[in-house]
Amino acid sequence: MKKEIHPKYFETTITCACGNVIHTRSTAKDIHVEICSACHPFFTGKQKLIDTAGRVERFRKKYEKIQKKKEEEKSSDRSADQ
Repeated sequence: MKKEIHPKYFETTITCACGNVIHTRSTAKDIHVEICSACHPFFTGKQKLIDTAGRVERFRKKYEKIQKKKEEEKSSDRSADQ
């Protein structure tokens, strides 16, 4: 192997947003991630919504409006039938 061409290899800590800490070795000193194997739905088997910039909440508000319109239409159809 040639000397002086390889990057430095450090003991590093990977920290997840869920609080999980993993100790390993890497060329980067400290790594911060949003999703790790302890909280990712693929590995845990649990559905977990990760809200990025309020997208999930905006979707729910939009869906609530649609649901209300459908319910109003059904109730008006029922009252018209009677």
